Amino acid sequence: MLLAIDVGNSNIVLGVFDGSTLVESWRLATDNKRSADEYGTIIDSMFRHQDIKASDIDDIIIASVVPSLLFTLEHMSLKYFNKNPIVIETGIKTGLKIKYDDPRQVGADRIVNAVAAHNRYGGHIIVIDFGTATTLTCVTGNGDFLGGAIAPGLKTQAAALFEHTAKLPNVDLEIPGKYICKNTSEAMQSGLIYGHMGFIEHMVRGIKKEMAEQLECKEDEIKVVATGGMATMVESGVDCIDVLDRRLTLDGLQMLYEKNRGLIKKRVLQD
Repeated sequence: MLLAIDVGNSNIVLGVFDGSTLVESWRLATDNKRSADEYGTIIDSMFRHQDIKASDIDDIIIASVVPSLLFTLEHMSLKYFNKNPIVIETGIKTGLKIKYDDPRQVGADRIVNAVAAHNRYGGHIIVIDFGTATTLTCVTGNGDFLGGAIAPGLKTQAAALFEHTAKLPNVDLEIPGKYICKNTSEAMQSGLIYGHMGFIEHMVRGIKKEMAEQLECKEDEIKVVATGGMATMVESGVDCIDVLDRRLTLDGLQMLYEKNRGLIKKRVLQD
């Protein structure tokens, strides 16, 4: 079986695959203060709850946008699973042609999502990942990674309001049900959530126009796929998202594993 680990700024998502079948998945808060032993113990506990043994894991693949945690999880993989993990980084086989000015600047999460969307849905695609950052990534039917846009995510925007204003509270991200609100918490929810929905519709409209001109296709030939923790909330209030795929990143890691299985890096386990 394969252990896939997606390390985001807010959460770490883990999935165990038997072939292409996702057996189980878990989500835990990202904490770069945890040691390899702490992560190993947490994962072992989650495994035990699902009757999965460390010895059942044949390989591990990791995508991380938190550099400080990558060595920790590599160390954990070696100590607790006796495996050298495959890491999503420059040089890995993706099947995509990265058209970025500097391909090394592209986040591992965007690569993984692009691979999954390209292989699963085909055609020209805009992938939107609603996480700590909201990213929009453009991929052509030929597998060209064109680039895209990056903006603060909903939780990041809410935290910024709370941290940088004297009186505004820290609010739960819930749809208020109306645009004109009569208390501060709901007014913030309205501005944050409906504002992000409007942002997404505007960005998709602009990106589709540019892609259609560049690729000489019709705008309605470009599919929009959404994923990430806040995707369901935003998708409920916009018309521009065609597919909501919550498993996109984990499935992308499994696909990349199939392309790179047997690729083992020589790493030394250090105490």
